[in-house]
Amino acid sequence: MTDCLFYGGKGGVGKTTCGAATGLALAAAGRDVLVVSTDPAHSLADAYGIELGAEPRAVRPGLEAVEVDPEARAERYERIATALASDLRAAGIRLEDAEVERIFAAGTPAGGDELAALDLLVEYVEDGRWDVVVFDTAPTGHTLRLFDLPEVLGLALETTRSLRGQVRRIADSARRMTMGPLSYLGGRDDGGDELVALRDRIERAHAVITDPDRTAFRVVTIPERLAIAETERLVDRLEAAEVPVRSVVVNRVLEDPDPACSRCRSRTRDHHDRLAEIEGTFPELEVLRLPEVDGEPSGTEELAAIGERLVG
Repeated sequence: MTDCLFYGGKGGVGKTTCGAATGLALAAAGRDVLVVSTDPAHSLADAYGIELGAEPRAVRPGLEAVEVDPEARAERYERIATALASDLRAAGIRLEDAEVERIFAAGTPAGGDELAALDLLVEYVEDGRWDVVVFDTAPTGHTLRLFDLPEVLGLALETTRSLRGQVRRIADSARRMTMGPLSYLGGRDDGGDELVALRDRIERAHAVITDPDRTAFRVVTIPERLAIAETERLVDRLEAAEVPVRSVVVNRVLEDPDPACSRCRSRTRDHHDRLAEIEGTFPELEVLRLPEVDGEPSGTEELAAIGERLVG
């Protein structure tokens, strides 16, 4: 079965670097890997130094990457909303398209980005081409909505399906009364199968992301108090959602300071204290350290060294 590895955390801590580097290291170890960016502000292409789009593209042998495009699934969701509108109108409920869209959107408060990410998660995991799918997730708020979405959306879709069934029965009854046997002629491409299929995909996505035998979540942070506090909140929420959190990656740790630089020595001591705080806060999690480097790592050579630390 395909394994899933998620990197998450607050914005700007290096999630994309970790995801990109892990993909390279796993591919170098002989695994077939897909790295997926679910962050609306994609930077995975910059990390690899190549153009990426909504379809997986080869980075090097054994490694592909893709940046999730919410619009890639927009047509599918639109058909579901249109089908619901058709049924409501057939039952005598006159709603404008914009009103129906608002009703449907109320069931997906997380937005299209997270919905598309979950939808594609199932597609990539079930594809069978990759041994591991590495997810570079959006900042903390988006990530929490992503993992909360299966429960919220599953209920909304089931409610919509039930409402739709009731409305269809009313509409069909009215058609039989007015048209008699003619009401059975023809058929409607009503998108009902799309609604059921979407609900099933969301259920399968939830099963994957809560399966400790298939999924691991790594929280990325930096050795600063505010970042550590946000990391603790994220870990608590993920564990409450039964997402298997395995590791904390502490990025930008100052190592081997210049002996002549008093400020560097002071920062090194501070980072040492923050690392001790992280290890004390998360005693059950593996703590991985990445050194501070000049600039944002990019290109396969720079990322490869980081990947060795992350994969081992």
